[in-house]
Amino acid sequence: MEATNILPILKKRLAFLSGGKDRRSGLILTIPLCTEQTSMEELSSTLDYLLGIPSDKCKARGFTVIVDGRKSQWNIVKTVVLMLQNVIPAEVSLVCVVKPDEFWDKKVTHFCFWKEKDRLGFEVILVSANKLTRYIEPCQLTDEFGGSLVYDHMDWVNKRLVFEKFTKESTSLLDELVVINESEKSNQLDKERPPDCNFLPSLDPETVLQTGHELLSELQQRRFNGSEGGGVAWSPMDDELLAQPQVMKLLDSLREQYTKYQEVCRQRSKRSQLEEIQTKVVNWLEGPGTEQLRTQWGIGDSIRASQALQQKHEEMESQHSEWFAVYVELNQQIAALLSAGDEEDLVELKGLQQQLSDVCYRQASQLESRQNVLQSAHEFHGTAQDLSQQLDGLLGMLCADVAPTDGAAIQQTLKHLEEKLKSVEGSLAGLREKGQVVMDQMSNQTTWSYGKDVPIENKENIDHIQGVMEDMQLRKQRCEDMVDVRRLKMLQMVQLFKCEEDASQAVEWLGELLDALLKTHIRLGDDAQETKVLLEKHKKFVDVAQSTYDYGRQLLQATVVLCQSLRCTTRSSGDTLPRLNRVWKQFTVTSEERVHRLEMACSFHTAAEKVLVQTSPEQGDLPVEFEQETYEEVETVGKALLDRLTVPVIFPDGSEQYFGSPGDMASSAVHIRDKMKLVEDRKLTLHEEDEEDVEQLHYDQIHDQDKELQDDEELQDDQELQEVDKELQDGEELELETDTQKS
Repeated sequence: MEATNILPILKKRLAFLSGGKDRRSGLILTIPLCTEQTSMEELSSTLDYLLGIPSDKCKARGFTVIVDGRKSQWNIVKTVVLMLQNVIPAEVSLVCVVKPDEFWDKKVTHFCFWKEKDRLGFEVILVSANKLTRYIEPCQLTDEFGGSLVYDHMDWVNKRLVFEKFTKESTSLLDELVVINESEKSNQLDKERPPDCNFLPSLDPETVLQTGHELLSELQQRRFNGSEGGGVAWSPMDDELLAQPQVMKLLDSLREQYTKYQEVCRQRSKRSQLEEIQTKVVNWLEGPGTEQLRTQWGIGDSIRASQALQQKHEEMESQHSEWFAVYVELNQQIAALLSAGDEEDLVELKGLQQQLSDVCYRQASQLESRQNVLQSAHEFHGTAQDLSQQLDGLLGMLCADVAPTDGAAIQQTLKHLEEKLKSVEGSLAGLREKGQVVMDQMSNQTTWSYGKDVPIENKENIDHIQGVMEDMQLRKQRCEDMVDVRRLKMLQMVQLFKCEEDASQAVEWLGELLDALLKTHIRLGDDAQETKVLLEKHKKFVDVAQSTYDYGRQLLQATVVLCQSLRCTTRSSGDTLPRLNRVWKQFTVTSEERVHRLEMACSFHTAAEKVLVQTSPEQGDLPVEFEQETYEEVETVGKALLDRLTVPVIFPDGSEQYFGSPGDMASSAVHIRDKMKLVEDRKLTLHEEDEEDVEQLHYDQIHDQDKELQDDEELQDDQELQEVDKELQDGEELELETDTQKS
């Protein structure tokens, strides 16, 4: 019985020889029963096969059978034990039934194996797995029984198959070689008997010998390799189970007969030189070499196919190398025959020699041409495969979601895409060049058939190469289109990141402006003119902040538009817009407070300056009512301004912030108080001057009245004198007129 006949049954592991031995050096046969129903017929076949393996010497020492019933039912175990009586009663010396811990206790009483020892022919004991070592050493038990013996059932089955195959092949080959060698001896004794032409064995002796040496080497290695504990690692492949001496004996016999067979072949070659020349020339012209060259024209459709064709071509070259070696040998033989031949044979031998030379050179040229085409095709397919992988990688990058963290990552990804696309373009150009080389070589390729050059039909190969190049061009074009789309998308994402970054920068700028407004914009001016200048500067400062805020809003609006364009629903302005609005509101409140303070300071300085300059000669005296209103305005505005300086800026969120430091506010308050004190002092000074002016005015009025009286008296005296003079003048004129009249 061979293992191949019951291979499916052997693989079920219904029973096995683990290689372990009992204390009597008998082999251990293990029957592992399972929960499923065990076929007794298959188990019987397995036992028949296993019992045919050991030698008679091993069988004489008896078997120890371990029936593992821990996963089976009692009736199955009982059936198996009874079956052993019919299968191997004489060889069994002990049967150990491994029982479950507390399962068969009641049923065991119904059937006691020890009472049936005489009828069964062997001893049967029930034992638990942990007590099995009482009968068998742990090193001879497999791990399923707590032992250390290594056993691989499938490895054992495979080795049995190899062993049986070698035994069968070697025996058959040995018989054939014996027949061939004996036939050759008969032919040598009876020279008139025609030689047996069918002298080739059906199997390759070298292959069979190599298989046998490998099997023997592995058996010896497994035999002498020790286990980790230093002991011998017993296995079912030792010399007692696989008959290592049998393998060695077969190898020795086979080598002996093969050596004789080789000598027979050499003798036949020497005896039939002329017949060999004619036969080999015909075989050379019409044999498989020429047929292979004529039929081998494909180049494959992939790098793997081209490699297979190259390997096949190498095998064909190897075969042709043998032919070329034969050619050299035959050429030498022909040369020897020409030197010793008759004149009638010279023309025929020279023709044969020339014919052999022409065939060899033609076939060598065809082999080289075919090798060049296959090499170029292999390079073409390799480039096509690399290009396809590059396109697949590029397509994978293009199909993957773009989720970069910043603009730099996008730029790096875009650069990587451009590099891959450039690499694809270079590979495609290389593919075109290699494809053109292959097509040029194939267009010049011809084959030789029965003495004629026959062009090879390469349209299918050329169509394939052109199809590959066109397909790669289309794939490359699709990738270019996708790269353009991805490039646009990435540039938009760069713009998106830039807008987000600039928007955050705008928030930072606005925060810096707010911080500068609170910490550095604290002066209120020393006079009205300076305060007005500060107001103008503050307006420009507010304009800068307004433009920054507008810039941030525009950037955030652009971010929203870009997100909609990119369909990037996972991204948004986040907290940038709330932070921008919050800072802007804080800045607006602070700016308004700054404007109020500057306006109050301007009003304060204006009123104070009016008071301080009202007594100057250029200004003249002011009305008393205006003076009083101005003093009151200075005092009211000044106190309000001082109160405002102590009040913090209250932001919309309820937080508070003071302008500058307490020292800065104290300095401004001191300056305002000093100016208020200066106005108060001026007010007191002007009041004292007004009292002196009133007294002087009263004195001047009395003096003026006295002067007016004096002037009136002098005027009256002058009038009286004038009247007297006029009267005297009138008297003289009268006298003169009288004298005239008298004259």
